[in-house]
Amino acid sequence: MSTTRQHPPGDLGREPEDAGADAEADAGAASREPAARQWRTLSLRGVAGTVPTARDFARQALHAWGWLPASSADGRAAAEDVLLVVSELVTNACLHADGPEELRVSFAGKVLRVEVVDAGAGRPAPRTPHRAGRPGGHGMFIVQRLCLDWGVLRTPGRPGKTVWAELAAPA
Repeated sequence: MSTTRQHPPGDLGREPEDAGADAEADAGAASREPAARQWRTLSLRGVAGTVPTARDFARQALHAWGWLPASSADGRAAAEDVLLVVSELVTNACLHADGPEELRVSFAGKVLRVEVVDAGAGRPAPRTPHRAGRPGGHGMFIVQRLCLDWGVLRTPGRPGKTVWAELAAPA
């Protein structure tokens, strides 16, 4: 498991190996379109074993997108980071929001996004001051450390929220 970010916030990592050929082919274009975002969605309403089910779903997505099986230690660490973030966000929804309703995982270019939808009114935040030796309360601290960015989305006039986190693709 990685304990630090692969890239500084806002830096999405290096270009893929074939980016130079694509750039030459598109030299006359004003701007390049971003890679198509691929989404996978899992309903978690009433699911027994929510966290393992969510992790298995995310693992299947990582296989489909070529993150697994990983060919390097950095690739394995990146995939493990995604699975840990999924576990933490789903666990928080179980503990603090009467359970998650939906897990969404998407991938485009160099960023993987994890979203957990729940009906809770609370706002997740890393516990401060962080006390490493204290049991529990480390979930959002872990998410903050592993992710490029994370946040909470609310729809005005509707209950609940979506907690999202973005992680860098392996180099």
